[in-house]
Amino acid sequence: MLIILILILTLLQEFHLMTLPRRQFLAHSAAGLAALSALPCSGAAAADSSASRLKLGLVTYNWGKNWDLPTVIANCEATGFKGVELRSTHKHGVEIDLDAAQRAAVRQRFADSDVELVGLGSACEYHAVDPAVLQKNIEETKQFVKLCRDVGGSGVKVRPNGLPAERPVEATIEQIGKSLNQVGRFGAEHGVQIRVEVHGRGTSEIHHMKSIMDVADHPNVVVCWNCNPADLHGDGLQANYRSLQDRMGTIHIHDLRGDQYPWEALFELLKQTDAPGFTGWTLLEDGRVPEDIVAAMKANTEVWNTLAGRG
Repeated sequence: MLIILILILTLLQEFHLMTLPRRQFLAHSAAGLAALSALPCSGAAAADSSASRLKLGLVTYNWGKNWDLPTVIANCEATGFKGVELRSTHKHGVEIDLDAAQRAAVRQRFADSDVELVGLGSACEYHAVDPAVLQKNIEETKQFVKLCRDVGGSGVKVRPNGLPAERPVEATIEQIGKSLNQVGRFGAEHGVQIRVEVHGRGTSEIHHMKSIMDVADHPNVVVCWNCNPADLHGDGLQANYRSLQDRMGTIHIHDLRGDQYPWEALFELLKQTDAPGFTGWTLLEDGRVPEDIVAAMKANTEVWNTLAGRG
């Protein structure tokens, strides 16, 4: 349909709009393309579109934590990993204390490669009872947002990390949600998405995560699905995933060669996801580090291609 619209607009320019200034014609063209993009898709078409958006990337925890940045990029290129989320505090050293020249160098290194910097993985969290600790995490998140913008990433991963026993659960959930809205607004001003990892004791339970996201209603705040055992609790994976599907942003997967998670069922859900903030990135992280990480990445690429329908 896009090609057809372009042809129509070209004919209109030749036969009807020849007297319009070029800028005005381009404005008409842009409006037409925007209108086309707003047309509703059939269910099958939407599912095909979402499936085609799926991409495989790496989180440098723990696979890659001891690699410098050139090695991270080279190993991703060699194994079919198209992107990377760089975890803070690891050897590659993309941290908030980088100066402007260092940030520009990181950005250029990715620009010269076949690997996309998907984003930065911070450990910022918002459940603390102490207001000073909470504010420190909010301010640090803002620093990661600026860093992410400068190095060419599109999002910062943050997390809830527990429900303090000395405070009612509802109060903690509200505090986390409001804090996410604050950093979400800041991120939007800098073109950086805030990705909330489903994480932490208690907060990784999907019903609590849903409550957090109901408070954190800023559109720039999205979910980073984390493939936790808790995803299978209650009514099961499908119901739990669908409760957050409209807020989905990125996915943290694990070693796909194992059966610790219903991967086929998850990928069917991913293929149906058309949330506004969904990036399509499925990013591998695993606590168990294989002896040969590069070989494990290659093997995971083969499994991923089958699950994503690319095999």
